[in-house]
Amino acid sequence: MTTSAPTVVLVHGAFADASSFARVIPELLADGLEVLAPAVPNRSLLGDAAYIASIIRRIPGPVILVGHSYGGAVITVAGVEENVQALVYLAGYALEEGESLGELQGRFPDSELASALVFTPFPVEGSAEPGTDVTVETDKFPAVFAADVDPDLARTLAVSQRPLATAAFTEAAPVAAWKTKPSWGLVSSADRTINPDVERFGYQRAGMTTVEVDSSHLVMLAHPKRVADLIRETVRSTGA
Repeated sequence: MTTSAPTVVLVHGAFADASSFARVIPELLADGLEVLAPAVPNRSLLGDAAYIASIIRRIPGPVILVGHSYGGAVITVAGVEENVQALVYLAGYALEEGESLGELQGRFPDSELASALVFTPFPVEGSAEPGTDVTVETDKFPAVFAADVDPDLARTLAVSQRPLATAAFTEAAPVAAWKTKPSWGLVSSADRTINPDVERFGYQRAGMTTVEVDSSHLVMLAHPKRVADLIRETVRSTGA
């Protein structure tokens, strides 16, 4: 057990950015916690995890690593860093070692997201072959992604999405940090972006402490106090 104050590192998911934690961060700062919410490149699972791991390694004390959605897959890999004390998954993908996001998703019926995706080519430096970005149709984004978020904010989020490259869906996780780190998981039971059963399955397989919230996918904006309370519970339970 360590007595050093932890830093809470908040890892956003696809189609969003660090501002998706805007209502949770003030709650954590008010508790006197150190907080960091980096921008995830959303280019590849391995590359994104390596980037987040490099940030974690620069933090001198213990880290509570929080991942939303695709960010859950990222923390599954990056969370093996030595100073990570615990993992928190928010409506997230908890991959098994050797499993890709597409493989886990493919075990369950599609959510409404599947019919709302847009695929757009983008240039890849040094390659003649373009990559492919994935976003959500702007007119469908509020209902699919943020049904219980303020409508004006949801419309703003819809036109300011951070795309996810398709490569991120197919790369297998080389490690699964939840095997060695205590983990907590939040299921958004009204999620239309990820089938809630995908979340439940991953959490149960990992033996996580799990809670369910009647929320859209963007639970951090819809129910920030519930999310902050789960992070507080994690901090207390790890003695960080």
